Amino acid sequence: MAYRLGVDVGGTFTDLYLVSDDGARFRVKTPSTPADPSEAVLTGVKRICSEAGITVADLQNFLHGTTIATNAVLESKGARVGLLTTMGFKQILHLARSQTPGPLAGWLIMIKPDPPALLSDTLEITERMDARGNTIVPVDKAKTEASIKQLVESGVETLTIAFINSYISSTHEEQVAEIVERLYPGFPVTLSSHVLPEFREYERTLTACMNSYVRPKVQGYVSHLSSELKALGATCEVNILRSDAGLMTAREAGRNPIYGVLSGPSGGVAGALFVSTRAGFPNILTFDMGGTSTDVALCQDGQPTIGRETSISHFRLRVPAVDVHTVGAGGGSIAHVPELTKALRVGPQSAGAVPGPAAYGRGGTAPTVTDANVVVGHLPASLIGGEMTLDVAGAHAAVKSIDDAMGLGSTENAAEGMLAIVNENMAGALRVVSVQRGHDPRDFALVAYGGAGPLHANAVAEIIGSFPVLIPPAPGLLCALGDLVADFRDEFARTYIRVIEEADPVEVARILEELGGRAKKWLDDESIPQEDGRVTFNADMRYHGQGYEIPVAVEPAEVRATGLGGLDERFNQLHEQLYGFRMPNTRAEIVNLRAIGFGSVEKPELPEGALGGKDSSGAVASQHTMIHKGQKIAATIYDRSKLMPGNEIDGPAIVTEFDSTTVILPGYRGAVDKHFNILINRA
Repeated sequence: MAYRLGVDVGGTFTDLYLVSDDGARFRVKTPSTPADPSEAVLTGVKRICSEAGITVADLQNFLHGTTIATNAVLESKGARVGLLTTMGFKQILHLARSQTPGPLAGWLIMIKPDPPALLSDTLEITERMDARGNTIVPVDKAKTEASIKQLVESGVETLTIAFINSYISSTHEEQVAEIVERLYPGFPVTLSSHVLPEFREYERTLTACMNSYVRPKVQGYVSHLSSELKALGATCEVNILRSDAGLMTAREAGRNPIYGVLSGPSGGVAGALFVSTRAGFPNILTFDMGGTSTDVALCQDGQPTIGRETSISHFRLRVPAVDVHTVGAGGGSIAHVPELTKALRVGPQSAGAVPGPAAYGRGGTAPTVTDANVVVGHLPASLIGGEMTLDVAGAHAAVKSIDDAMGLGSTENAAEGMLAIVNENMAGALRVVSVQRGHDPRDFALVAYGGAGPLHANAVAEIIGSFPVLIPPAPGLLCALGDLVADFRDEFARTYIRVIEEADPVEVARILEELGGRAKKWLDDESIPQEDGRVTFNADMRYHGQGYEIPVAVEPAEVRATGLGGLDERFNQLHEQLYGFRMPNTRAEIVNLRAIGFGSVEKPELPEGALGGKDSSGAVASQHTMIHKGQKIAATIYDRSKLMPGNEIDGPAIVTEFDSTTVILPGYRGAVDKHFNILINRA
């Protein structure tokens, strides 16, 4: 019997989801260990293998979503990076882009962050290549050797090589990398032409330097985790989830960890798409609320929206990533009343895993969203299947501090105020990925997951109008399930800047086919069977003179047969959808051509049952009291493990399960579909 294990490390809990060939499923949630995330992972691996009655050696696949790279950037705990760049471009990271946060006077208050490579660790190399890839000035090997020795002997931990126009030809960068390997065998080196073979030298250099910045930390973590798993008897390879919801090998994760900088959130999107498409909802908004933050994304036609840029801290990196928008709203988000405004605020500060909300009884005293849910009765007195008993008195004492500061009349009023604010914050995030990008949220189902997502999903859907609300089984572990269903993925790109009228269809088709050949070779190198591999193509396009691009689907055969007219029209349609207009008398322009390789993996068999009767009384656990709009109302608590397909639940109701709690508000009804999802609609 073969077993596949998905592991997702969150800010509060580490989730593990184990499936076998015969459909058996096992789930474990264990507190995260921020100081060393591998401790919680290894603890969870031992627990889940023990519960399944297997050994670690029985694991066929170990699929892992991790936030190591993200945390290294956010906490400024990366490596000391040395940068080698073209003569005359030493200030490339410091000049950056002339953009400031905030209003027009943002530059007055902006504290510019230090780039990943300091100016003192940046040296210029005598070399130059033109924009067609021709050598103008060859690499001066003697001077280059001296520069490399100077940086390494000064104490830099990694090197980045980023030359102007290297996106056209990587020859000069590779020559310098060979010198580094000869002088210091095995020294970690990142080539900008390998990480991001696209134009825009600042973005390419920044992304390559950030890859070097997080590389030792990620490499050390993956290496340590792999060795500890082998010590437990594991023989399988560790695969890491990429930011674009694809998988990569541990070797690739150690070499190019920047591809996994948003590994964690992408797993949730992959899992949400898997369960929603099975349920018949290919168009969804994902709503992942955890202990520290909430991640939202829009998926259409069963596919995630992949962006070309992502923001981490103050930096905009050019890496393919699921287009996730994050807000500082989670179960651990702390409420406070600033002395100056006396206006209630919730987040972005979080109580995290330690000490956590006051209700967790670990020493936390600050009022959090979790405490507010306890006060209004949305959370019963125990969590995680009875493994954690909540401190109800502690939650009331914490939230009372908000009532004392604002004079709202009762602790319950303060709690409802906290929940109203955090729900509006999350609804605002969903508007960013839908309304602001030309989509009506009422056309999308809302898939809620994470430990706290189902608690708030009904209220958030009420604000934005997205129905049904889909609560999958084990919603708190959906990110770990996403690791199990993600396919292998990699991209191969080339910059090709031409307005449509001047682009040669034959040349465009030839480049796409060449990139597709590289994608197919990658599939072969990863030992992915031909029947499990596929390649898609797109072109990054813009109006001539614009500074941003939109990816547009394209096929080499279509271009050879009918030219580029179809590509031009698709771009105009997309631009009109996203921004509300087309630009008349302005020519469309191709910027980058891209091939994307996919290697599908075996998907787990999830439970399915025939639809039965509507009566859900067999799942009733107890009666309860909730606070709703200032009034105490009677609610029913249901045990989700006893709900069967076809059952209906009228709100107000609370559905409890091992890893999460679902709230169904008055005026709404939940129905269990044949996949055991709860679908919440207006009654």
